[in-house]
Amino acid sequence: MTILAVFRSRSQSLDFAERLVSYGVHAETVSAPKETRIGCGLCVRFDERQFVRANAVLKTGKYTSFKGYYKMQFTAGKISVTPYAKR
Repeated sequence: MTILAVFRSRSQSLDFAERLVSYGVHAETVSAPKETRIGCGLCVRFDERQFVRANAVLKTGKYTSFKGYYKMQFTAGKISVTPYAKR
């Protein structure tokens, strides 16, 4: 499953993605799916198996624009984006 970290700030999205990569998490900055209806247009995508490490990195930074985590799934050819409750 794919996790999206959504921010209200483009610069904080980019910074978080860079920090994740520096901590060994395969992450990339991507356009936020329209289904999220929130954020700055960018989000950080990473695999759910890296959630614990990514969340630890998030807590060490001052990400005041962090909106939340969302899980993104493809079902029957459609994208489903819902809040990710694991925090």
